[in-house]
Amino acid sequence: MFLPVDSKGMRKLKSNAPCWCGSGHKHKRCHGDRSLLARPRVEIGEVSPVRSVPDHIVRPDYVANGVVGTGRNPQVVTGGDIERLRTVGAIAAQVLLDASAALEVGVSTDAIDEIAHDSYVRQGAYPSTLGYNRFTKSICTSVNGVICHGIPDSRPLEDGDVINIDVTAYLDGFHGDTSATFVVGTTSAPIESLIETTRQATLRGIAAVEPGESLTIIGDVIEPYVLAFGYDVVREYGGHGIGRTFHADPHVNHHVVRSPEFIFEPGMTFTIEPMLLTGARQFTQASDGWTEHADDSMPSAQFEHTVTVTEDGVEIMTVNTVGQSAAGTLGDIGPVPVD
Repeated sequence: MFLPVDSKGMRKLKSNAPCWCGSGHKHKRCHGDRSLLARPRVEIGEVSPVRSVPDHIVRPDYVANGVVGTGRNPQVVTGGDIERLRTVGAIAAQVLLDASAALEVGVSTDAIDEIAHDSYVRQGAYPSTLGYNRFTKSICTSVNGVICHGIPDSRPLEDGDVINIDVTAYLDGFHGDTSATFVVGTTSAPIESLIETTRQATLRGIAAVEPGESLTIIGDVIEPYVLAFGYDVVREYGGHGIGRTFHADPHVNHHVVRSPEFIFEPGMTFTIEPMLLTGARQFTQASDGWTEHADDSMPSAQFEHTVTVTEDGVEIMTVNTVGQSAAGTLGDIGPVPVD
């Protein structure tokens, strides 16, 4: 698929404009066809009991003391800690691959959580979300109109469902965080476009990172790119510093902001994780205190990597031991047309 370079001045692609794909049809009759994007509202199902983790697997401090905070300093990783971060990142990437391999119609998100949980344990890692601010599962599963933080439950996946699986592993004092979005069963061009545009936006945001550059470059790259396809990017949630602390400063915006500059330096580690919307920006948190559901139930997508600034660029830390990731790598950035 050939994708546009930018939004030509931050203008969102209108529904009556020619579709970006060059078909000659209006966007709303092509890749922006809401009838092909729309999915039933996801109702929260039953949540199973908390799964156990063997005693020999070390837990983050917040599991025992219940105290969760946001670190106010960037996570700068140096020396041998970089290899520790690579190791936990590889575990997270493998958990994501293992969980996504089980996606099929009729499988519950709770069953996907069980597979992910077993993958963490098999690799000797702790699921960072388990026990984090009373979250009771080992991954987040956000289906269709659920934008983020969906809790795995008894609801079986249906044909055409769009699902994000969000994984964070903890090992040897470090967290590694990654996610990807998938379609279950039957897909369509509009759904494929949503997912691929989100993936490409994430990778392009990562590729823009280098020492001496401003943190704002990430939003400068991502937002114009997604607007060109007629999508919006969530502003209320963003990436975050990560390393010894699960969530730390800086907050990583995926939209254009004119805030005081934060300059990248070698060793800085954080996540890049844009969430794209196909409908309106309004969303509401469910009574479980976690699930964020789009008010119009239109599907969304998200991809995420943990990255570290290097001396001359950036390294994706959340790839498995053979360099694979369900979220993609910088080598997956697709071609763009020449105007």
